[in-house]
Amino acid sequence: MVITLENAGKRFNREWIFRNLNYVFESGKSYAVIGPNGSGKSTLLQAIAGSLTISEGSSTLAFQSRVILQQDVYKYISIAAPYLELIEEMTALEFLQFHAAFKPLTSRLNKEEILGLVGLMNAADKQIRYFSSGMKQRLKLAQAFFSDAPVLLLDEPCTNLDASGYDLYYELIKDYARDKLVIVCSNDKNEYNFCSEMLNIMEYKKATA
Repeated sequence: MVITLENAGKRFNREWIFRNLNYVFESGKSYAVIGPNGSGKSTLLQAIAGSLTISEGSSTLAFQSRVILQQDVYKYISIAAPYLELIEEMTALEFLQFHAAFKPLTSRLNKEEILGLVGLMNAADKQIRYFSSGMKQRLKLAQAFFSDAPVLLLDEPCTNLDASGYDLYYELIKDYARDKLVIVCSNDKNEYNFCSEMLNIMEYKKATA
């Protein structure tokens, strides 16, 4: 998988969030998108995911040298982010089943095994509305890491996690993201210290007038 941004820019009304962004993301590498709160990291991630349309330039995804049509981009991307809501009337198991109807989960593990790996097996049949904030984040990570998709987008992935949650995150990165294209948006080094590449969003605000 290769994601190519060419002269990409995004603005809301007259304010440019980023501009003149040229960058190539490749499978097998991990990238950190860094910058202060409110600098546009999440906007860039949503543009890559196809949920926001860029204002100028282009964003292209290619899988095995074949360009992916915009309407099919979601099939190749999984994402965990604070602004993505869970369906709280569902149980954890029902949520994974619902998610799998739109995007297959890995065939290596069943849904119960996935919940066990993220420490939620005892809550498999519990409605999400009764989960703590940390449990909800573990479920978000589960659906992102175990989706059968070559691109993994993580926006502040350790939000609401305690020390054991951070340990889980590192294990998931090591064991289940090795062959994926991983992009992490964060200003917490503990969330992206494994990344080999760095993109500072502030560098693409210099020519946004």
